[in-house]
Amino acid sequence: MSREGAVRSKPGSEARRALFGNRNFRWLLGGGALSMLGDQFTLLALPWLVLKLSGDPLVLGTVLAMLSLPRAVFILIGGALVDRHSPYKVLLLTKYLNAALLGLLAALVWSGAITLWMIYGLAAAIGVVTAFSFPAGSSILPQALPPQALHAANGVLMGLRQAMVLIGPLLAGGLIAHFGDAASAQPLAGPSSASGLALAFALDAASFAISAWTLWQVQPTVRVNKAAPQPVLRAVGEALGAMWQDHELRALCLYFGAIAFFVGGPLQVALPVLANTQLPGGAVALGQLLAGHGLGALLGMVLAGALPRWRLKTLGLTVLAIDATAGLTFLPFGHISAAWQGVALLAPLGALGGFVQVAVFTWMQRRVPPAMLGRAMSLFMFIFMGLSPVAAAAAGAALRVLTPAALFTASGASLVGIVLLGATLTPIRRITDLPADAVSA
Repeated sequence: MSREGAVRSKPGSEARRALFGNRNFRWLLGGGALSMLGDQFTLLALPWLVLKLSGDPLVLGTVLAMLSLPRAVFILIGGALVDRHSPYKVLLLTKYLNAALLGLLAALVWSGAITLWMIYGLAAAIGVVTAFSFPAGSSILPQALPPQALHAANGVLMGLRQAMVLIGPLLAGGLIAHFGDAASAQPLAGPSSASGLALAFALDAASFAISAWTLWQVQPTVRVNKAAPQPVLRAVGEALGAMWQDHELRALCLYFGAIAFFVGGPLQVALPVLANTQLPGGAVALGQLLAGHGLGALLGMVLAGALPRWRLKTLGLTVLAIDATAGLTFLPFGHISAAWQGVALLAPLGALGGFVQVAVFTWMQRRVPPAMLGRAMSLFMFIFMGLSPVAAAAAGAALRVLTPAALFTASGASLVGIVLLGATLTPIRRITDLPADAVSA
């Protein structure tokens, strides 16, 4: 499944100048920045809204499951349709739909009419829409930019996303705290107690509307061979079979699947619960924790650009070492009593993860043929999204009998065990993204 003759980008500064001189990239960058920032408002406001309405971690887990389950079910279909049709058209439609859904959520919260069943329904609808937007967004660059600009463009956009992860939670937490009773877990009493949450959702809706307009300004210039017309399920099966035959890619997908279930789910639910019950500041503390991780990831991506060939011998060994470090860090994480302590633990982990994120993503792009990229990326995303609903619901149920500290300890121990299995029983440690001479050096 590997692709020979990958196009090499221009040296550093020259490539960046050419990239920012490209009109299409400037429109994609501007719209992407707004959309990414808006996403962070919803990611913080939605779990906080559920906790204010119910005060029940199991309800939070099931709402997150309702957001993730439709996305997981339909993302494979979304990837097949992106390969068959235009990623540009699919992405544009999803932006309009997300703007409408989040605008409705903002209006319901502002009026005080919001109920849990409405949240479940809107979460499911947003999940369906994102099942199509994710593979479309990951496949649009080859149609808008020349091949030699793709590597630099991916690095800039991924770094921008991490910058939004840093800025967004801080702004969202401050907004909720200032305009609503964000530190309280009491049910919403009306517009005055929910205005911060409503504004957070409204800003995300506006970001989708504006980014749809910026996407209209993009003029596709590079033609990518589309997948041959065939039934959707057959197209998905074709991509799944090709990925399964690739032993290293198969091992990496199974490895990330185990991490998504045993680590990703508990973190989705336990982190906001810990901030709500254990840390002073409530939503502000949660925003600080998320922002700390985002800052670390951003710094890691900067280092990745400065040290593009640094590895612990291979990319696979680097991934395993970083995950082992993360597992050991999560063991004491549940015992923190202040936001700065959590930031001190999460920021270095974010830096390590950000360092390899660009390399792993580029490795997959180079390994997968362009005509199958939408389906391949949707299958990779499915690994996380398919397990996420089950993992989130299980974590919510576990928090009814376990403390956040105990769940974080179990999560860290599980991650260390997964790393040991990956290192000893799979070919992950042999995965490399560097030439043979660089690996042996």
